[in-house]
Amino acid sequence: MSKPFVSALIDTYNQEEFIEEAIKSVLEQDFPASETEIVVVDDGSTDRTAEIVRKFAPRVRLLSKSNGGQGSAFNAGIPETRGEIVAFLDGDDWWAREKLTAIAEVFRAEPGVGLVGHGISDVYLDGRSYKQVLREGCRFRLDSPEEAKRFRLRRGFLGTSRMAYRREILQRIGNVPEALRFEADEYLFTLAGFFADVVILREALTFYRIHDKNLFQMSGGNAEAVRRKQRVLAALVEALKAALEKNGVSREISRVLLECVEVEAEVLRLELENGWPWETIAAELKILRIFHADASRWQHLFSYARLLPAGALPSKNYYRLRRALSRLEFYQGMRRKLMPFPVPNDIERRET
Repeated sequence: MSKPFVSALIDTYNQEEFIEEAIKSVLEQDFPASETEIVVVDDGSTDRTAEIVRKFAPRVRLLSKSNGGQGSAFNAGIPETRGEIVAFLDGDDWWAREKLTAIAEVFRAEPGVGLVGHGISDVYLDGRSYKQVLREGCRFRLDSPEEAKRFRLRRGFLGTSRMAYRREILQRIGNVPEALRFEADEYLFTLAGFFADVVILREALTFYRIHDKNLFQMSGGNAEAVRRKQRVLAALVEALKAALEKNGVSREISRVLLECVEVEAEVLRLELENGWPWETIAAELKILRIFHADASRWQHLFSYARLLPAGALPSKNYYRLRRALSRLEFYQGMRRKLMPFPVPNDIERRET
């Protein structure tokens, strides 16, 4: 059997509702089937996921393991792939038909590129969808604090179902810490930028499904889910800190890369604990500085106004109040029409 050029690596856990669509989106690519292999890592599912995957044999190879999370699934699956390129897909997402052709063209034309990402369409169960793309594609390498700042605003284009690597880059990075039950993708794509160039294509080539089982995105204020996210983000900080130090990355670059994850973990801690008002305000202002520096004057004023109750409330109560407000229909409508959530100027987000 000839060696494939691209390995599609699908990680899944209890996704019987979605896994068939994910697999079919790879089988129906306009890229040659002879140059593609599909490997599914079932991370200990207790539903019909494995049964559904087996229907696609021998075109799809199933690897079954006990439940350990995304990091352990990557560690089990990556060594089993044979392609020069490894493209990742979560079992609840799916790809646009031209995805593999688009990334393969970059890897074949640009030997210095080790990671390719691209735009994304967020799809909600109620039928709404939002496309988020760069206004222009970009190429960068994490060799300066300035490039690190560019990277942290583009992380959303490098998540699991968007990222594809040259095999040698994954080999240089090595195993993912298995404490990363999710966010293993961020560990990989952060380190990849030190070993090779990163390209982000403008096209939205992945459909990211937003639903109540998204381990990272959907906490809904549930204390257990928030605590799980906080623990994993704290573990990611420590894992990246150790890996950056091991690879001789400067303190300036490391600080830029780590502070965005640190502040996300800090906000989750404040949601769980009765932190001091000044801690809440400091964390929220840091988020504004890191992620929304180019927001409009009115968006900044709105953010400051929204912080006023934080000056008088314990952090846990403040975030509880903010969640309650965000669920109100009139507030959601007002945000959409008058004060949409800010995105960087070079990123376009629109309803489709």
